[in-house]
Amino acid sequence: MLQRQNNNSETSFIEIRNVVKHFGAVIALNGVSLSVGSGEVLCLLGDNGAGKSTLIKTLSGVHKPTSGEFLVDGKPVEFGSPRDALDAGIATVYQDLAMIPLMSVSRNFFMGREPVKRIGPLSWFDRKFADEVTHEEMRKIGIDVRDPNQAVGTLSGGERQCVAIARAVYFGAKVLILDEPTSALGVAQTSMVLKYIDAVRSRGLGVIFITHNVRHAYAVGNRFTVLNRGKTLGMYRKDEIAIDALQNLMAGGKELQSLSEELGGTI
Repeated sequence: MLQRQNNNSETSFIEIRNVVKHFGAVIALNGVSLSVGSGEVLCLLGDNGAGKSTLIKTLSGVHKPTSGEFLVDGKPVEFGSPRDALDAGIATVYQDLAMIPLMSVSRNFFMGREPVKRIGPLSWFDRKFADEVTHEEMRKIGIDVRDPNQAVGTLSGGERQCVAIARAVYFGAKVLILDEPTSALGVAQTSMVLKYIDAVRSRGLGVIFITHNVRHAYAVGNRFTVLNRGKTLGMYRKDEIAIDALQNLMAGGKELQSLSEELGGTI
């Protein structure tokens, strides 16, 4: 089996080496290594139970690794909370997007970091500034939010994903961790999000794209890390592995191939 390790430590913004995470007797991560640098998309692939969620939470400061090295800009770090990760330039966009559907687009965009106006002891939300920034940031990615005061729940799933990503970029993220951003989207909405991921990469940010969809990963990925039961099966550049071989590395790939042959190629 092809397995070529790619040591990118000289140019990586984030690098983890042999990270292990235990929950009591359960070993969720068992020696995982990966790196991501500026201007690249690293796709983290694996079936359910591969360890993707635990790794996301370790990178984003929710969990502390049991052992292993975690480096940012080549320097060892130890995050005590997600705020530490954000301060270091690592922003995570989860599947649920942390948005309030009935709240306006601009309110969601600035949620937790609201701009305010002040007169003496009084302060209030600066709606004009928030609306202008939200409209401009969404315009940059080709989405025309005609009224930033409209409820974010009126946007499509792809548009909401782009709002969440644009929010992270605006507040200074250097690396974006995207948790299954296309899992519940249709074809057109998936295309919108994948194009935006490519645009973010072109602006010099690093992206860790977590998915179980190999085709979505292959469309935008520069490198691929495959997880299985908490272990790294391999790390590959795009020119080192074909899409079919990448699919077969994922848990269930061989079983699906066998089942397809058994059913006459119908899946």
